[in-house]
Amino acid sequence: MIEEKVDRFLKQKHFVLSGKRFLVGVSGGPDSLALLHLLSEKQKQQQNFYMVVAHVDHMFRGEESYNEAKFVEQFCNKHQIPFTMKRINVPEYIKRTGKSSQVSSRECRYEFFAEVMNEYQLTHAALAHHGDDQIETILMRLTRGSSGSSRAGIPFIRPFKDGFIVRPFLCLSRKEIEQYCSDHELNPRRDPSNEKDVYLRNRFRNHVVPFLKQENEHVHEQFQRFSEELQQDEALLQELTIKKMNTVWKVKQDNEITIDIDAFQSMPISLQRRGIQLILNYLYKKRPASLSAIHIEQFFILIKGDNPSGSLDFPSGLKVKRSYRLCHFTFNADQKGGFYIEFDQPGEYILPNGDSISLKYTHDRESSEDAILLNKKNVPLPIIVRTREPGDRMSLKGMEGTKKIKSIFIDQKIPIEERNSWPVVTDGQNRILWLPRLKKCRESTVVNKDMDYILITYKKQIK
Repeated sequence: MIEEKVDRFLKQKHFVLSGKRFLVGVSGGPDSLALLHLLSEKQKQQQNFYMVVAHVDHMFRGEESYNEAKFVEQFCNKHQIPFTMKRINVPEYIKRTGKSSQVSSRECRYEFFAEVMNEYQLTHAALAHHGDDQIETILMRLTRGSSGSSRAGIPFIRPFKDGFIVRPFLCLSRKEIEQYCSDHELNPRRDPSNEKDVYLRNRFRNHVVPFLKQENEHVHEQFQRFSEELQQDEALLQELTIKKMNTVWKVKQDNEITIDIDAFQSMPISLQRRGIQLILNYLYKKRPASLSAIHIEQFFILIKGDNPSGSLDFPSGLKVKRSYRLCHFTFNADQKGGFYIEFDQPGEYILPNGDSISLKYTHDRESSEDAILLNKKNVPLPIIVRTREPGDRMSLKGMEGTKKIKSIFIDQKIPIEERNSWPVVTDGQNRILWLPRLKKCRESTVVNKDMDYILITYKKQIK
């Protein structure tokens, strides 16, 4: 029986329900409704814990999604379970931030969960992710190229705000949960978007997982075991990495790190990979979206090469310099007036010289000499505002091919002392879009009706 299977799983995790104060996230679908029902039954068995149901209407499907909220509320009223809900305009959030529907939904939902946990002084958020979700997550992350603990998928328990998220159903398959709903006549609601192949997770769910289930009906248990072993191995490797890196540091400050290359390379390669991640996590307060495995590979090429000196430019102005057997990580070490700013959502930044640059999403075809209007679909994020780099070139309106940024500065008679601090606007693939007040890229001419735009505006400091 499912109840016994969940009990064994919780016992294996040394997790007891008694004494806890739970938020239970319930959408009204089979997974979350089964979890709510199971916990409700355990409450009736005199297990001493408290729970509040939290529901979010993401407002994607109008009256249909609102009716799902009322369904969950009625279920809670019938079983005398405290219920709270919130309607969040996620489509508007997507327009404002430019993030995907799934990321936006998750961020809005988890923000509400945090509010409820704080209001009711709850200790744990119980969510209904199950074994098939685990398969999908691990495969998606492996396909995307995740590393370290990210490959381990969904943890049973993890910190969340001042409490924890816990997932009691990771030991179950989707089929088992559907059977539980049928046995207890729960009549869950179903979101039709879960069947659409437009989402990556749905493609794994609808095509890859069924194939694996044909090979082994209990494959979700193998993936859960793999996840747990990987998490345990990763925890040990991280502990060893921290211990070894203490022999590698020469300088360790908020914005600067120097390492001994020989000491670093004496570490096993698995610890080296985690060591460079440790360095980057320490230096970056917010990890840039454009930081990728390519940067890590460049670092290893730099320290393994025969040349005793060399340098790399990492996102957000981080300079990596090799000098004989030392490697230095510093921000804007030798670039006077240099900067590197990433826009992964609308906002405004003040540049070192006092000028400002801002980004917003719009449907209006507004533009000026101090702004550039771009087709949102054709511009990969993040938008980057930085100072010039050697070899910079851009395509220009009304001109075939590309032109050097250096030549543009010369043609426009920009003083030499201003060139190193002049903003260069690029997309997430380092394609130069705009030199404010000077030149716009060829693509900025494309303006049509019913199009979503990115509007970037540059303002000079008023003196």
